[in-house]
Amino acid sequence: MSYSSKYRTHHCNELGSEHIGQNVRLSGWVNSSRNLGGLVFIDLRDREGITQLFIDPETSPQLAAKAREIREEWVLAVAGTVRPRPQEMVNSSRKTGAIELELSELEILNRAKAMPYHLEDPSSSEDLRLKYRYLDMRRSGLLENLKLRHKISKVIREVLDENGFIEVETPILSKSTPEGARDYLVPSRVHQGSFYALPQAPQQYKQLLMVGGVEKYFQFARCFRDEDLRADRQPEFTQVDLEMSFVEPEQVMDIVEQLLCAVVKNIKQINVPCPFPRLSWKEAMHKYGSDKPDLRFALELQDISGIFKHSQFKAFSAALEQGGLIKALKAEGQAQKCSRKVLDQFTETARLYGAKGLVWLKVEADMSLSGSAAKFISPEEQRELLEQLQARGGDLILIVADAWKTACESLGRVRLQLAEFAGLINQNEINFLWVQEFPLLDWDEESQRFVAVHHPFTSPLDEDLQLLQSKPAEVRAKAYDVVLNGVELGGGSIRIHRPELQAQMFKSLGISDQEAKLLFGHILEAFSYGAPPHGGLAIGLDRLVMLLAGAKSIREVIAFPKTTKASCLMSNSPSAVSPAQLEELGLSLETEEGLSDQILDTKSH
Repeated sequence: MSYSSKYRTHHCNELGSEHIGQNVRLSGWVNSSRNLGGLVFIDLRDREGITQLFIDPETSPQLAAKAREIREEWVLAVAGTVRPRPQEMVNSSRKTGAIELELSELEILNRAKAMPYHLEDPSSSEDLRLKYRYLDMRRSGLLENLKLRHKISKVIREVLDENGFIEVETPILSKSTPEGARDYLVPSRVHQGSFYALPQAPQQYKQLLMVGGVEKYFQFARCFRDEDLRADRQPEFTQVDLEMSFVEPEQVMDIVEQLLCAVVKNIKQINVPCPFPRLSWKEAMHKYGSDKPDLRFALELQDISGIFKHSQFKAFSAALEQGGLIKALKAEGQAQKCSRKVLDQFTETARLYGAKGLVWLKVEADMSLSGSAAKFISPEEQRELLEQLQARGGDLILIVADAWKTACESLGRVRLQLAEFAGLINQNEINFLWVQEFPLLDWDEESQRFVAVHHPFTSPLDEDLQLLQSKPAEVRAKAYDVVLNGVELGGGSIRIHRPELQAQMFKSLGISDQEAKLLFGHILEAFSYGAPPHGGLAIGLDRLVMLLAGAKSIREVIAFPKTTKASCLMSNSPSAVSPAQLEELGLSLETEEGLSDQILDTKSH
């Protein structure tokens, strides 16, 4: 770690008892300074850690006078002799806590204004920390996350290199095509009236690399999506993108498992069992109400429709008459722990995700049921319900009756909320799984047509090909998502490589031949020259780092992130541009009254 220059011979975490008596140089920022009865102590901090500096005014009066001027976050270069601390002054919580550096030289490299906020204050607002991101970065939390990101990236590159992958960069200025989210558009000065799009993913380029015979490709790809944001989304993000030729899903999944197991082993010193568990999409939805289920706890949803096929309870009978179903969730021993307030919160969550309501029942000690709908359930139905769920006194039963997808998803959300409330989640567990056989298409009510669940190049399962025209909603895809602790970490698929099947897919999506040629002509042309079977996957690097760092948001693992409104508080972007720039691009703005004041004056630009 050490290197020698006029500024330093060591970093601030390197010095220990073995260096006592040595003359060394350090450089860094003032973490704190203390003047104790004339003795001056300074904690000097660099990227690696902290070393205590000491100045005795009796032996170095000029240095002591200079040091008394120093304030937090000033930049210093110092030299001196390493000496042991008095035994009672040893700081066992610090790597350099057994020594201090008695200074013989001190140079102030730069002064700093008073900090806009206390850098170690955990209560500082996120907006303030984002505005001064370069200051936030100086303290350990964010910096450690960036180091972790570097280590993870290094392991990923090593694994993929060992498996014969070639790192290839693909263009940032691309063509606007429907990928599922809004594009960020870039106007062309040379081709006025035309636009590039920033890539939502390198999807078409990596498939073209397979046509080109690269066979195994990867990159740390920058992706851009103009979509609503949340804790694990950013308008620009990084994914580990990979593609392989002449493969089935098994080969892609095997590489990804190797990669993720190596990362966890290197970062967490945990051996993750391989292969990862696998669920079909339908099984994941049925059992857990999610296409990215968290399996760190065992709560499973059960279909109890058969018990209530002759129910007199309108909420149940109406759902069944409309082709829906009734799903139940049993939580052992939670009946007395969940107050009415907590149950109301569960009900609100179910409604938020589309359910008409949530029925809750408590199993009493005598095996009778109490709760919001117990009186509407016959003794025979109560007996069958307790038997199917294997419920006991003190258990809580939560029920949703609705359309299949709504019932599964809403109760699945309640499942997560209940696990959080009951403390059922082992936060130290690493739980990977695969979800496979997603639907190929989904019906969009707004446009009244089918849309691709993943993207229009995803291949259907061979056994479902005959359903593509007659029953498109039942076609399953050769698609697979890797999930970590209930978070979708990455997704991929085997791609369509035959032009006739791709044309059939476009037809199912309501894309005409003319539209397909306009949007995807370049890749369709490439496929006509002999495309190999191929498939791949993209892992969200930001999400992976976030989960392994134990962070709550991907903003905590990105050097310069945007806010949830897609703005950068540090650089004040996005921002207005001058009329001259717009004119050069052949653009003009339709502005509301007063908005023109925001456009920069041409002369001042």
